[in-house]
Amino acid sequence: MKIVKNKISLTELKKMARQKETYQHKQLAAGRWQKLTFFEQMANIGSEVERAISWRKKRNKEYSQRAFARALELLTLTITDLRNKKRLRELTRLREVLVDYFFGKNQFSFSDKLWHNYFYAFTYAARVSSIVKR
Repeated sequence: MKIVKNKISLTELKKMARQKETYQHKQLAAGRWQKLTFFEQMANIGSEVERAISWRKKRNKEYSQRAFARALELLTLTITDLRNKKRLRELTRLREVLVDYFFGKNQFSFSDKLWHNYFYAFTYAARVSSIVKR
């Protein structure tokens, strides 16, 4: 996985998207992920983050780390989705803060509740937009 700290060119972004990785979400990585809206993508990432937090509260480190790895995988797919190019700064900062929260010193002072609130907005927006499409 490549950490993006500065601006990234379209060529680099396409290269990242083509990299062969072993994905847990194979169907999503094969192209299904790009069919989801940005809100749906973020809501799915949020679901995995919520699972990671839930397992951590239950003191199940292994399951928490697995859920977190899935969240990072989905976040990477979102970052490499060319439609999200204008959101790269937010998405890469999100990855930085998530990694710091779960494996660092939590220097950004996030909490379980703040993560819930952050991702809830995307879940709500995804739900509303799916109702409107009907």
